[in-house]
Amino acid sequence: MRRVWAGSWVKACGLTALPTFLKSEPAALMSDPAVPCGVLVTRPEPGLSETCAAVAAAGWVPYAAPALHITPQVVRCMPAQPAACVLTSGQAVQAAQASLPSSCLVFAVGDRTAQRARAAGFIDVRSAQGDAEALVALITRTHAPSAGTLLLLSGARQGVALAARLRLAGFQVVRRVAYTARPVQRVAPEILSALKAGVISHSLFFSSESAAAWIAALPEAEREAASRTTGIVISQATAAVVQRAGWSRVMVAAQPTAQAVLEALGPGPRV
Repeated sequence: MRRVWAGSWVKACGLTALPTFLKSEPAALMSDPAVPCGVLVTRPEPGLSETCAAVAAAGWVPYAAPALHITPQVVRCMPAQPAACVLTSGQAVQAAQASLPSSCLVFAVGDRTAQRARAAGFIDVRSAQGDAEALVALITRTHAPSAGTLLLLSGARQGVALAARLRLAGFQVVRRVAYTARPVQRVAPEILSALKAGVISHSLFFSSESAAAWIAALPEAEREAASRTTGIVISQATAAVVQRAGWSRVMVAAQPTAQAVLEALGPGPRV
């Protein structure tokens, strides 16, 4: 039976929202432990809503449980006319848009960050299609240190190693904090109920930091139920965090991107 979602994704993917069905599919099916098709999505915004939508489109029931609270920061003491901006996350796009002209060259860590930068108005956006290593490789291959200063926008306590790598390659780098990421203090009651009921079969983790934060917020009584789900993670480092917490079934995405995590999840039982 085809599932139809009610309401907007902004509402449906909130911390307090359970999957909402129209009468075309009884909600009782959702809680049948014999047909576990729930997928835990721990990604924060921006990205949470679109990931929930993609999970639902693939035939699963998404459960939004962001591991981090993201707070944009006002970027101060900007370098004069940077040659390019380096974005390590889509969460830094808002700061870039507020601080830089649309003509500024942008290097983005992945395709989704690149798409958000283009949507924000930036004209020349180049995607590394991967992780920090791929970002360094793209910049050193296509950009000359003599072109000028690189502005690296990242989260608090993030991007330090990337800046060091670029400086070793001869680039002048100015790093600024574009947002802060604060771990959640608790997992929403409806997520805990779903774990207890056994309706969540998979859990998606998009960084080692967010995986550690989400697991730390999980009550001890629910950790066994959570660890029985199949973990799908973005990197080996994230896999190590999840495995230390008790997950025995862990799949690492073929590439360190959110799209690759979704591809590893594959089609659900209700396609």
